[in-house]
Amino acid sequence: MRLKALLFDVDGTLADTEEAHRRAFNEAFREHGLDWNWTKPQYAQLLRTTGGKERIAAYINSLPLQPAQRSAAMERIGALHKAKTAKYMRIINAGEVPLREGVERLLDEAKAAGVVLGIATTTTFDNIQALLQTTLGPDALARFAVIGAGDQVPCKKPAPDIYKYVLHRLGLRPQDCVAIEDSTNGAASAKAAGLFTIVTPCYWTEGEDFAAADLVLPGLGSDERPLTDRVAGLIGNDKLGIEEIEAQLKAAERSA
Repeated sequence: MRLKALLFDVDGTLADTEEAHRRAFNEAFREHGLDWNWTKPQYAQLLRTTGGKERIAAYINSLPLQPAQRSAAMERIGALHKAKTAKYMRIINAGEVPLREGVERLLDEAKAAGVVLGIATTTTFDNIQALLQTTLGPDALARFAVIGAGDQVPCKKPAPDIYKYVLHRLGLRPQDCVAIEDSTNGAASAKAAGLFTIVTPCYWTEGEDFAAADLVLPGLGSDERPLTDRVAGLIGNDKLGIEEIEAQLKAAERSA
């Protein structure tokens, strides 16, 4: 089978951005006079709720508040998220968050092979733009034929909406594309849209259940950090490239 498009999630997949998000949330809370402080283990749990505003709402609902207090806290979500976004952009624009190992290599391989690139994420377009331009240069957005952001569809992951949106914009069938994700919600979204799904967990998601994914790898692999022999044995190389992905697709097609 000829691979026609690679569709990437952003947070945790292209780059491990979640620590920057956590820092930005906590800075926003302090700026607004709140004593909320999300620890790493706590934030890992909160990541099960997709979307920043939705995450704040889930946290508020977990607090022992009176109805009036809860309502007042909910009304602050918009302002809190706006402040958080500004602080996150500052961190990204400062170049503090690199791409994950092997990401740029795979993007380059896809271009050389004529494989279309797309993004399907729950984060905002501004966040995507900042990350890509900081890590890949001012023309980074042009690498991607379609960029699907969270505010372009009614339901966020694990719903399949964002992947269906990207597939529609590309004019491609799901069986001709592969999704690369890092979380259970992301994998569920891609699989529900009919996509072969590769998961590369990060710190925040490594303990999740990825049984629904077609292939789970600790990363994409690079010259500096090749995949271990055991993992490389699964794909026939110490780096995941276009040839290896197409081989996985063909194997899945034969076993279907």
